[in-house]
Amino acid sequence: MKYRRLTKEQFEEMHQEFINFLAAQSITADEWEDIKKNKPEVMEQELDVFSDLIWEGVLNNVKYLEHISPQQLMLFYISDTHLNLIAIKIDNNAIDITTDYGYKWLQQNINDDSVSLYTSTKAISDDRNKDIFILIEQGAVITKGTLYRYFEDVLG
Repeated sequence: MKYRRLTKEQFEEMHQEFINFLAAQSITADEWEDIKKNKPEVMEQELDVFSDLIWEGVLNNVKYLEHISPQQLMLFYISDTHLNLIAIKIDNNAIDITTDYGYKWLQQNINDDSVSLYTSTKAISDDRNKDIFILIEQGAVITKGTLYRYFEDVLG
């Protein structure tokens, strides 16, 4: 397995896609019930293959990621060849940018001495999707890039 198995909730949301996946392999509903009862190792393999297919499809389309904690904002733009990072760190424990107040404070005080801004670019490895998956497993979430573009303009 290249990534990780989808959660029970994710499988439930993708019920129809999983049925289509089984059908594409000529596995009927009755055959699937038999596999679940009598061939648990085959069932596990099918769940893993399906999970990897779903992850590949999702990861192929990722352009932006965000990882937000109370004093740090990490914004990623992923091109075909590079991973670009805008990182913002706040050295003030009284400010929590995960709250509306803290985020507004950051917007209004971007040039404050307690705010550090960093940018970085690194080449994507041979396995772009694995690079993205690792960031997601570390807590980053897929976004449409609104915050990245906002801070890109601020830094611009």
